[in-house]
Amino acid sequence: MAKELTGRTALVTGAGGGIGAACARRLAAEGARVLVVDMRAEPAERVAAEIGGVAVVADLADPGFVAALPGEPVDIVVNNAGFQHVAPVEEFPPEVFAAMLRVMVEAPFLIARQVLPGMYASGWGRFVNISSVHGLRASPYKSAYTAAKHALEGFSKVVALEGAPHGVTSTCVCPAYVRTGLVEAQIADQARVHGIDPEQVVADVMLAPAAIKRLIEPDEVAELVAYLCGPAGSFITGVSLPLDGGWTAQ
Repeated sequence: MAKELTGRTALVTGAGGGIGAACARRLAAEGARVLVVDMRAEPAERVAAEIGGVAVVADLADPGFVAALPGEPVDIVVNNAGFQHVAPVEEFPPEVFAAMLRVMVEAPFLIARQVLPGMYASGWGRFVNISSVHGLRASPYKSAYTAAKHALEGFSKVVALEGAPHGVTSTCVCPAYVRTGLVEAQIADQARVHGIDPEQVVADVMLAPAAIKRLIEPDEVAELVAYLCGPAGSFITGVSLPLDGGWTAQ
């Protein structure tokens, strides 16, 4: 069978591990050449070597990161990079709040600004923004993450509207808790904030709003991303697709 993304170049941020690495592997399996973007050199190089991609070391918290991106045309962008910090609003460090918005909102804007002209010229492009259920719902102690993901949702819709006449789609994938290192760190943070055991955090905090009581696997997110990037996703744009086990059904 022909691979659906042969000849396409995909840029995946935060691709050194977790959801980003799963997306990089899945897109490569469909024939895409993947630019594996991560602030950590070793994980980026490891994933790139595994899939025959290109490692790009860049810190998305630094607006100058775009200079590190290859100048070649990019057909697919998966905005996945992000991080979490859990604290009440009155205790939330302003510098951390600002950094989270730079990584999860400003960086996708700067990437789009750089790659959209090439997509428009070719008449084809895909943006898949890894948002979160927190792009659709709020949770206590996550002011910056919730604000960033809500902003990413809005930005994605603007790109969808502007890109539609040029064959460019833009969507958000909104997972609940995915089994990644980021979530493992959140478990410890939530246990501290709530004053409960880590096991209780998973059962009583993370999985409480969902109908399906388990964590999502990174490969499940990557499968939806690949679908949106392939021919079957050509008419899906400007929307947010929950992958939340029924969280937003309530």
